[in-house]
Amino acid sequence: MDRGEFLASLTAGGLAGMCVDLVLFPLDTVKTRLQSPQGFKKAGGFRGIYAGVPSTAVGSFPNAAAFFVTYEYMKAVLHTNASPYVAPVTHMLAASFGEVVACLIRVPSEVVKQRAQVSPSSSTLRILSNTLCEEGILGLYRGYKSTVLREIPFSLVQFPLWESLKDLWSWKQGHVVDSWQSAVCGAFAGGFAAAVTTPLDVAKTRIMLAKAGSRNATGNVLPALCGVWRTQGIPGLFAGVVPRMSAISLGGFIFLGTYDKIRRLLL
Repeated sequence: MDRGEFLASLTAGGLAGMCVDLVLFPLDTVKTRLQSPQGFKKAGGFRGIYAGVPSTAVGSFPNAAAFFVTYEYMKAVLHTNASPYVAPVTHMLAASFGEVVACLIRVPSEVVKQRAQVSPSSSTLRILSNTLCEEGILGLYRGYKSTVLREIPFSLVQFPLWESLKDLWSWKQGHVVDSWQSAVCGAFAGGFAAAVTTPLDVAKTRIMLAKAGSRNATGNVLPALCGVWRTQGIPGLFAGVVPRMSAISLGGFIFLGTYDKIRRLLL
């Protein structure tokens, strides 16, 4: 990857991330409150739907930029002229590396955001200071493992599917897809990936919202999933699946379409 490609990926990824995170923030708040152990109404219902938005505003650009720079770089490193059947594996590995790097930025932002979403009466700054005072810097990284374990399967589904749908559409029409067509492919890929990874998202939410010292606060995904299964069954594991699918389908359209468009303009 040369300097121009690096800057294009960084800028396009960051702007696309900010755009989608801020536009779809209300849907994300509804999803978080549906997954909260205290229940939707006690977590705030439809009140303070933008609680936690400062955390997202600060974290979304560097988070998305880090992902796409890593994704494009790893695609270039792993690229071979071998069989096209190898391409999905390349996209899976590149997306996985991208998520591991991006989560270093995403998780602290996500911890503060989700706690603000279920405590709309508390400010983002107050939640940040309380987390640091009570749990230290490691408190901001509670849920890192569960977030990575959610994001890697999500990306393993979304990005190869996105790239494959673009290739298929390009082949059908005889030329490379336009940005809006890339966005449509992103919507389908994102919605499908969101549906199948919802249980992991529920586990991540429970871990991030758990009280310090509780079982879920240890960050172990399997016990968190088992706890939800025992108390709420399958509906609990798929809590918030509709707003999650809606947000990520629309997000995939905006995010991947915007990224594709801006990157083409900059190259």
